[in-house]
Amino acid sequence: MPNSTSYTAKIPDESGQIPYTDAENAVWADLVARQQPNVERFSAPEYLAGQRKLDLPRTRIPQCKDVSERLLDLTGWQVEPVPALIGFKQFFGMLANRTFPAASFIRRREDFDYIEEPDIFHEIYGHTPLLTAPHFAVFSQKIGETGRACESADYAWLIRLYWFTIEFGLLRSGGQIKALGSGLASSPTELIHAVTEAGPQRKPFDVIDILRTPYRIDIHQPIYFVLEDADQLFEAMDRDLHVDIRTARQMGLHAPTYPPEAKAS
Repeated sequence: MPNSTSYTAKIPDESGQIPYTDAENAVWADLVARQQPNVERFSAPEYLAGQRKLDLPRTRIPQCKDVSERLLDLTGWQVEPVPALIGFKQFFGMLANRTFPAASFIRRREDFDYIEEPDIFHEIYGHTPLLTAPHFAVFSQKIGETGRACESADYAWLIRLYWFTIEFGLLRSGGQIKALGSGLASSPTELIHAVTEAGPQRKPFDVIDILRTPYRIDIHQPIYFVLEDADQLFEAMDRDLHVDIRTARQMGLHAPTYPPEAKAS
């Protein structure tokens, strides 16, 4: 997560609606049109099933209120607009309450291909389909509950488990590697990089290994973790993640697989 942003939050009116402009809706429509063919080709069945359940509009930005109504019926989650950037404490607290924090702005045309901070395209198109599925909805809540009970010094360790699953996780499906994470679903280039290219390491899902793996937010990931089955997330939820964080801290971070001067999280 970047430390600052040039974007500002858009505030819902009294009815819970945000009045997006025609230009902003056009950005959404063009992003979806570009991304959807590759999502259908490279994303996991669980993500695609979530898309069908939500049936998000293709030509205008969805309203968080409308998405919440569908999620509440499916898994008890809702989406709440937030400022462009929030801290870990607020983020974990909202997940614990089954509320997904969604930055309410959409990227400008000049940032069409890449934006460092999450915008509503990433939040709604990328994240909410997974929140329709119990495995991922309950796992996200577990991450939030763990974070809410953590010391602040542990936030950076715990967020790696979220990063390498819900944001940039892979899943083996029908003998093929498929994209699972929201950061992949909303990225036109990293989706293909993660699934098809020879460069990245694709490692077996392992909680301690994940907690020890540093990452950068501003490059394609050099390492991804592959779930063999979504049930592995339920197994992870049965673990004491506070103990796992202490174990990972004692073992220390793995050496970065990117240049040492790069920013790590």
